[in-house]
Amino acid sequence: MSVKEAMETRRSIRKYAQEPIPREDIEEMLRLASLAPSAWNIQPWRFIVVMDPEKKRELHLAANRHPQVKSAPVVIILTSDMEDAIAHIEECIHPDMPEEGKQWLKETIPKVFGAQSAEQRGQWGVAQSNIVLGYLLIAIRSLGYDSSPMYGYNPERIRQLFDLPSHVQIPAIIAIGKRAEEGHSHHRHPLHRIVRYV
Repeated sequence: MSVKEAMETRRSIRKYAQEPIPREDIEEMLRLASLAPSAWNIQPWRFIVVMDPEKKRELHLAANRHPQVKSAPVVIILTSDMEDAIAHIEECIHPDMPEEGKQWLKETIPKVFGAQSAEQRGQWGVAQSNIVLGYLLIAIRSLGYDSSPMYGYNPERIRQLFDLPSHVQIPAIIAIGKRAEEGHSHHRHPLHRIVRYV
């Protein structure tokens, strides 16, 4: 469906049909999401695709027993790993960039983030990863699936479950599948409530 249709028909769904999602569809969702922009093209986001029933059961407990974690055939954990991104900064530099531009980035990015604490870098990475989250939700719907992003969970328990370093941030968990309920229609502010022209 078109981007407009995907945005207009997306709902937060908590009950899912018990149908598997083909691996190629999951990879297409993630490919589309990964086209999201990020400052300096750092792309700090990483994805853990949870399909194993036992892992989903453990995740359900770590995610405050949100019912959609059990119901959805696939749950994606969106993480942000700024330490890994900075350690491999050359992977983010466009190959067509002039050499002086490449060198500037190689020197500037570690200098800027090196002056910050791991916590500050982590917060910056979460802000960037929220961009990819928006892309992912629309990509999921554009392929005919539904989703529910979640924020209520125990991040430390999730780090333990999936062997993540302590610096890795977890901006969201996303349940994915075919809807088994219609969900609520949109209830959003009218533009005059949220937009100001100057």
